[in-house]
Amino acid sequence: MSNALKEQLLKAGLADAKKLKAVKKQQHQQRVQAPKNQKVVNEASILAEQRRQEQVARDQELNRQKQAELQKKAIAAQVKQLIETNQIKMSGEVAFNFTDGKLVKRLYVNDKLHSELTRGLLAIARLGEHYALVPAQIAEKIQQRQPESIVLLNSRHEHQVAAEDDPYAAYQIPDDLMW
Repeated sequence: MSNALKEQLLKAGLADAKKLKAVKKQQHQQRVQAPKNQKVVNEASILAEQRRQEQVARDQELNRQKQAELQKKAIAAQVKQLIETNQIKMSGEVAFNFTDGKLVKRLYVNDKLHSELTRGLLAIARLGEHYALVPAQIAEKIQQRQPESIVLLNSRHEHQVAAEDDPYAAYQIPDDLMW
């Protein structure tokens, strides 16, 4: 109540000083306790916190993608190094045909390398645009890291194990048969 109104009510006898003090004290307590009981919602701070959380999530996703790319590059470098260090020199006049996806490719090797390729002792690995011969053990290591780098790896067991009930088992087709 404003001072003029208080004075008029006191003079008229409608209010006394004790009641005015009690009302004033109660209003003061309500004003002081209101912020403690009710939390003031600041929309700007809530939006800022949400944006910060979104930014943190985006940063984590980008960081994960960068780590995956670095790991992929490291594996590719390991595979390239394995192929380059264990590469067997190809030379010869015997053509060895193999498939790379849907394409049929041809390498010229000597008789010994041709035999080892067909028996599964050697494998053909892709090295950029070219192909390289690597030992089967190295090819298996490469295949664990990057399977698409190995173009041809014959199984050693295919040639050793023949089906027992095969009626043509006695008529083996030579691996180096030229068409």
